[in-house]
Amino acid sequence: MRVFESDVLCIGAGLAGERVAVEAAQAGFSVICLSLVPPKRSHSSAAMGGMQAALGNSIMGEGDCPEVHFTDTVKGSDWGCDQEVARLFAETGPIAMREMAWMGVPWSRVVPGEHTYYKGGKPFQATEKSENEGLIHSRAFGGTAKWRTCYTSDGTGHAVLFTLDNRLLQLGVDVHDRMQAEALIHDGQRCMGCVARDLRTGELVGYFAKATLIATGGYGRIYRATTNAIICDGGGQITAIETGVVPLGNMEAVQFHPTGTVPTDILVTEGCRGDGGTLLDVNEYRFMPEYEPEKAELASRDVVSRRMTEHMRKGFGVPSPYGEHLWLDIRHLGEKHITTNLREVYDISTHFLGVNPIRQLIPVRPTQHYSMGGVRINKDGHAYGLQGLFAAGEAACWDMHGFNRLGGNSLAETIVSGRIVGAKLVEFLQGYETVFSTQSMKDAALTVKGRIAALLRGTGDDCYTLRNAMQDTMMEHVGIFRNGKDLEAGVAKLQELLERSKNMRLASGNIPGPNGELSMALRVPGMLKLALCTAYGALMRTESRGAHAREDYPERNDQQWLNRTLAYWKEGDTLPTLKYEPATPFYILPPGDRGYGGGKIITADISSEKNSALRTTGVRRATWDAI
Repeated sequence: MRVFESDVLCIGAGLAGERVAVEAAQAGFSVICLSLVPPKRSHSSAAMGGMQAALGNSIMGEGDCPEVHFTDTVKGSDWGCDQEVARLFAETGPIAMREMAWMGVPWSRVVPGEHTYYKGGKPFQATEKSENEGLIHSRAFGGTAKWRTCYTSDGTGHAVLFTLDNRLLQLGVDVHDRMQAEALIHDGQRCMGCVARDLRTGELVGYFAKATLIATGGYGRIYRATTNAIICDGGGQITAIETGVVPLGNMEAVQFHPTGTVPTDILVTEGCRGDGGTLLDVNEYRFMPEYEPEKAELASRDVVSRRMTEHMRKGFGVPSPYGEHLWLDIRHLGEKHITTNLREVYDISTHFLGVNPIRQLIPVRPTQHYSMGGVRINKDGHAYGLQGLFAAGEAACWDMHGFNRLGGNSLAETIVSGRIVGAKLVEFLQGYETVFSTQSMKDAALTVKGRIAALLRGTGDDCYTLRNAMQDTMMEHVGIFRNGKDLEAGVAKLQELLERSKNMRLASGNIPGPNGELSMALRVPGMLKLALCTAYGALMRTESRGAHAREDYPERNDQQWLNRTLAYWKEGDTLPTLKYEPATPFYILPPGDRGYGGGKIITADISSEKNSALRTTGVRRATWDAI
């Protein structure tokens, strides 16, 4: 088995992984990045709309500041986030965006003079200030008080990822692509790297590292209808939970995006609605103002997705061979705007749907999109349970999102958390030495070899049958609206599938070279565990908060559930062990009403100690009171 050694091992080479790698490499440490695909093909490149940062350069963002951004983020999370982390994020965002401009990101810039903008499908005039000419522009996104989403047309992820990847080349970072991490190397206390499988040759490869980062993105492929790429199978989360000592946080918090296209489930950006697009029903009637008079289409994503589903349940969906959907209308924005600021939407619509959005409506419906849950880390990015293990981006539960993330906050999180976690990882390395255990590497390799051998002996279902059944179960029982009966049935079905996966067969055999079936078969048992963490966590959480909507428990229950779920998996178990911790160490913004979404709140008495932690200065307190 080939063995590589480095100071830092980044499992995942999307935006979060590469930003951490840049931070470590700039500090003089050796870095290796592992990636399932060439880094520029990472799923980060699919992100369109933009990154939130309170720059306040545009006329509609005037007066914005980190405090307002923080407040929007906490409300968006439905008070499920870690408020210390949310504040770190909001305050670092402007610095991180300007830093990316320095690296070469071609942000869309403010052009002074009078412009026509749209809100709710209706035009209005606004004059951009001459003194802000050339500064980073921003657009509207859901759940925000100000226009603060920095963007590069509608290809933000693509532009930032290519810039970061070029920076990695400048710094000499080694990237090993087409590598699938299969098991972490650890002794129960320290993480020392991972054993990966070379997707080209099928051989196992060992990686020793003083610090290991999980940045593999989300796990949306546990659902059938998802905007996530096929590589978003939760590989990083699987390696973490299978250690038995690293928990996953808030796995039941799953976001459905309002505008997945039908039938492809490819996302069209929230920037469509931010720029003035509207949602229409079968009668081409704009219905969102009836549900959300103030925010309408720009309420938070969890709210808009629920309202769309409610409206279709009432019989206002558009029938199609692929199921009911609604319409997204951006025709009024005009050809110039659509082919410049929304050019990827134009390309997706014309190439994949056969729809010209300049003249036609786009068929959309809510689709699984984002995972607020992930590897539980502290504010410095260090994973619970293992020294030397870090995580960042969607793979992590840093928990600035709580139970719902705002559009633009996740893409910004990749850069902001990558910057913060990268700096803390560097601090860790500067005072850390370790001895690598060859026995631990051997144990990890034997574990993977044992799984392959079991697949070759198996006589049961193939991996695709089990995967498809899991995805259908998640769609049917753990969707936008949830209830105890459905969740219980879903958990039972997933447990049965997990048991059947023990006798999974490999039809192709262990052939040398590329073997897609083997790659999937090695993932499926872990994906079933992630699905069970999601479904079982949702069953146990008897309230509605953010994207977790229980029809049998419609109230947000701050008395009992102002906490975060921690899911551990003990070897041999058929269900995760759930533990809970407080949602936040203290409250800068005490729990209250979000201002959109409706619903009853069972209030809790927050101790004066928790409330007083950041009510220390009259200046800051006055700022909060003014928001």
